[in-house]
Amino acid sequence: MKRMTTEEVNEYVNRHPDVSIIDVRETEEVKAGKIPGAVNIPLGLLEFRLQDIDRSKEHILVCRSGNRSGMAARLLEDKGFDVVNMDGGMLEWNGPTV
Repeated sequence: MKRMTTEEVNEYVNRHPDVSIIDVRETEEVKAGKIPGAVNIPLGLLEFRLQDIDRSKEHILVCRSGNRSGMAARLLEDKGFDVVNMDGGMLEWNGPTV
């Protein structure tokens, strides 16, 4: 599984504003703030929302600490998606939030 630190993701997002970010936290968690442009698909719903995810793009997966996004990355990789897990999650994110 490919991984990026929160700093690497922040730099990547600044250079590629159209990057796909999927936040797999629960809806209530996301209300506290998410990376601008991130789409919220809770981990428990991810398998049921595969049709909503563009297979032609690389997706950065985000959660609170990096554990759930790691599970999501493995699930999506097994389904043929190109994904990157953001290590450290939102706990270590120092970039902008909305």
